Amino acid sequence: MDSKKPHAVCIPFPAQSHIKATLMLAKLLHNRGFHITFVNTEFNHRRFLKSRGPHALAGLPDFRFATIPDGIPPSSLDATQDIHAICSSIRNFMLAPFRDLLAELVTSGARGGDPPPVSCVINDTMPFAVDAARELGVPSVSYWSFAACAFMGFMQLRPLFEKGVTPFKDVRNLTNGYLDTEVEVPGMKNMRLRDLPSILQTTDAEDPILHWLMESADSAGGASAILIHTFDSLETDVLAALSSIYPDRVYPVGPIQLLLDQISPDPTIDGAISYSLWKEDSECLRWLDARPRNSVIYVNFGSIITLSKRDLVEFAMGFVSSGVSFLWVIRPDLVQGELAALPAEVREKAERNGFISGWCPQEEVLNHPAVGGFLTHCGWGSVIESLTAGVPVLCLPFYGDQIVHCRFLCREWGVGMEIEKEVKRAAVEKLVRDLMNGEEGEKMRKKAEDWGRLAREATGPGGSSTVNLDRLVSEVLLPK
Repeated sequence: MDSKKPHAVCIPFPAQSHIKATLMLAKLLHNRGFHITFVNTEFNHRRFLKSRGPHALAGLPDFRFATIPDGIPPSSLDATQDIHAICSSIRNFMLAPFRDLLAELVTSGARGGDPPPVSCVINDTMPFAVDAARELGVPSVSYWSFAACAFMGFMQLRPLFEKGVTPFKDVRNLTNGYLDTEVEVPGMKNMRLRDLPSILQTTDAEDPILHWLMESADSAGGASAILIHTFDSLETDVLAALSSIYPDRVYPVGPIQLLLDQISPDPTIDGAISYSLWKEDSECLRWLDARPRNSVIYVNFGSIITLSKRDLVEFAMGFVSSGVSFLWVIRPDLVQGELAALPAEVREKAERNGFISGWCPQEEVLNHPAVGGFLTHCGWGSVIESLTAGVPVLCLPFYGDQIVHCRFLCREWGVGMEIEKEVKRAAVEKLVRDLMNGEEGEKMRKKAEDWGRLAREATGPGGSSTVNLDRLVSEVLLPK
C-alpha cells in the first residue's frame, strides 16, 4: 500500500439514498487517487450481502468497507430501520464505535501500516463524525446529500427551537392557520412555517429526529468544508446566503452521477461497489423498451416511506383510470405492518397497462426515452436524478426535507405539481393526465430539460461543480 496515498474515511446516514450518494462521492475521490474506507452499519452491511450476494462488499485493496454497530435491536433485513431508532442511535450510541474505528485507522497509518494515514473524514448528516475527527486531529467534511434549500431549512430549526416556536405547544397549530406564519430565511423568498422541514411541527420536545437534525446543522460549523449535492445555477440565492454564513467553506458539487460520467469506466471498481440495498429488477427496462417516447409515468416513493393499504389501492385505480402506462416500484415494506401487495382484482387491472417492480435501477429508468414523468416523494436523490434526466414530477412529500424540495420544484424550478395528502383516485387520474398529456405538463417537461442541460454544463470541463470538486480536493482533502 502506498503510504503517500490520501485516505478518506466516509460514513453516510444509514439509509439507501444517503449510502448511494456517499458511495458515488467516494468513487469520485477514488478516481482521484484516494484510498477509501467506507463505513456502513452492521445492519446495512448484512442487507447488502443479502440482496447483492456474499461478495457485494468485497471491495478493492484501496477501496475497503468497514462496519460499526448501531445499537438498535435486530429487525427484518427486508425493511429499513425505524427512523426514530436510527436518530436516537446516532445521538447516543454511534460516536464511541466510530471513534474507535477511526483511532485504529489513524494509529495504523501513523505507524506506516496498511491502510495509509487518514487525511480526511466525510460524513453525511452523522454529526458525531465531526467530533471524532476533531478529537483525532483529522480534517472533516460535512456532506449534505440534500438540496441547499433543505440544508438552509435545517439551519432554521435551532433558532426556532430557542425561540420556542418548535416543538409546537398546541396540536391545533397544525390546522388553525398557524403554519402559514411567514418566516425569514436567508436566500429563500416568501417562506412560511409549513414550507420548512416538517419536523418543526412536532409536539415532542425530545423528538430524536428534531435533535439529530439540529445537531447535524450545528456540526457543519465545526467542519473544514461543507459539501452540498447541488449545482450553482439551480440554487444561486440559497448558495450565496450559505457562503456568506460559512465563507470559503461551501462547495456545491452535483449532480455527482454526471461527474462520474466524466471519468473513464473502470470495470474493477464498478464491479466492487454496489449502491442498492434491494435487488434491482432489470426486466422493467425491457418493458420500457417497447413503449413510445414520453408515454410512461414512473412511480417510486423511495426507500423509507410507507403507505396505507387504502392509499395503495387509490393510487392503483387512479393510474388505471388515467389510461397512461406506468412503471411502479412497490417495495415489500411499502405498506406499514404488512407485505405490500395489491388485491388480486386491482393488480389484474393495473398490470394491463403497467409494470410493477420490487426495486429498479432508477437512474436508468429516468433516463429511458419512454419515461415522461415521475411521481415521487421528493427525496433529494430522486429529485436531482429527475432534474438531471429532464423529467417533470408529481410531488407527494411526506416529511422532512421532502417538504422544502417540493416547494422549490413547484414554485421555483417550474417542474412539479403537488398531489394532496389525502389520496383520491380521481385526483391521481387527473394529475397523471395533466402531467403526461396536458399543456402544463409539456411546459414543465421543457423546463426540466433546461435544468438537465444546466446540470450537464455544471459537471462538464470547467463547469462550476467540476471546479468546486477540484477546489475541495486541493484545498481541504489532500494532506498539507
